[in-house]
Amino acid sequence: MNILIVGAGGFIGSHLSEEILRNRRDWHVTAVDISSAKIEHLLSEKKIDFKKIDILKDFDRLEELIKQCDVIFPLAAIASPLVYVQDPLKVFELDFEANLRIIRSAVRHDKRVVFPSTSEVYGMCEDGEFKEDDSNCVTGPICKQRWIYSCSKQMLDRVIYAHGVRDGLRYTLFRPFNWIGPRLDDIYNQNSGSSRVVSQFLSNILHGKNINLVNGGSQIRCFTYISDGIDALVKIIESERANRQIFNIGNPHNECSIGDLARKIVSLAKKYDWLKNLVEKIEIVNVNSDDYYGKSYQDVSRRVPSIKKAKDLLDWESKVGMDESLTKTMDFYFADPITTG
Repeated sequence: MNILIVGAGGFIGSHLSEEILRNRRDWHVTAVDISSAKIEHLLSEKKIDFKKIDILKDFDRLEELIKQCDVIFPLAAIASPLVYVQDPLKVFELDFEANLRIIRSAVRHDKRVVFPSTSEVYGMCEDGEFKEDDSNCVTGPICKQRWIYSCSKQMLDRVIYAHGVRDGLRYTLFRPFNWIGPRLDDIYNQNSGSSRVVSQFLSNILHGKNINLVNGGSQIRCFTYISDGIDALVKIIESERANRQIFNIGNPHNECSIGDLARKIVSLAKKYDWLKNLVEKIEIVNVNSDDYYGKSYQDVSRRVPSIKKAKDLLDWESKVGMDESLTKTMDFYFADPITTG
């Protein structure tokens, strides 16, 4: 089986590539990205071919690879709230327009698609837990540009579903709920708001900066360790029951407010001797979202997945607890002394 991973150099793509090469003897990876930094350790393997392609500029090369593959993972996307607010059209161009071309190519060439939707499609849904086929997708007013990411993903979900009905497209949509782990983001980047929340807090610690809690950090998320997520993706590839289904992939047991997350990370960071002096100087402070992200930002108070469908159809369930997830992630970044240069 030839698995085409577009965005293989990203967080999810690098871990999926790694899992396939280590444990799936009959699968081959065609890895596409503009950078191979996160998969450099894999490129000597015989079962992977890396193609440096900017899908915004050279779609013809990508389409040739689509013709040759069995399953496509279109993982290339911008997943940074700061970019949603400050450059929403950039998000739309990559997350929607470029991926729409991939979906249309998959339809033309009768290829299976495993598409990364997002937990953000549920928006400000008030359900106690979000269900893939029942919960409403609720977003804010147009002036809150943060929602362009959610809307781009949701529209592609709807396009993919419609192609399944009309054209028989074989697809699976998966919705990651705050996946964390090694290679999550570049913690050397000192720009506030440029990373997802865990890596942003780790970056702040590394650079001796205070940790900012946007609007007090009362927002609740459910964090999922990357190995659990990748296990679900492998089961999706292997299972016929995953065809034309949507799955939440998250850990409802790892429910944690952003404020508690910050306190956990600061506490865990103290175990690294070389970081102790930095950690002792860091404060956890409250900031206003308008000051941190800009006036186009809006947030969600709670986001908890139902994973019953994944349990029933994939025989999958998340296993890694909150403290273990954070420890494994932080060990990757902090186990050895590093320098910011």
